[in-house]
Amino acid sequence: MLNYDIQFKNTFEGVLKASRGDINIGMKDGEASPYELLCGALASCLYATFLEIVGKKKLLFDSCRINITGEKRTIVPTTLEWVKVEFNIQVTKDQETNEKAFIKSAELATKYCSIFQTISQVAKMEHSVRFIEGESCD
Repeated sequence: MLNYDIQFKNTFEGVLKASRGDINIGMKDGEASPYELLCGALASCLYATFLEIVGKKKLLFDSCRINITGEKRTIVPTTLEWVKVEFNIQVTKDQETNEKAFIKSAELATKYCSIFQTISQVAKMEHSVRFIEGESCD
């Protein structure tokens, strides 16, 4: 069962009380907007699923940055029309990289990530994988 306590003032300022910390919600600096929360949920769910898959395959990488772009419809309700997810996987130069296995792992992550699948009910979803050698994903 899901149970979250989200408290709001009489303006669009609130706090998501999570078990491991709080997230400020709103439109000011230091606050997350609804679509930032949604994209964060998508990226974190995808990455957790991806980590499980690459762990089982014993694939090694240094870091991963997930970039999410999308567009909302103009018709109310303004659900997402499309979303593109780009996995940027950093590997070291001396590390042997099985690119096909990483690409397949990302594909499986999109298949098994519940948030990706939920959003796919209203939006066209795409994903890609890019490999970065020796440079930071930051």
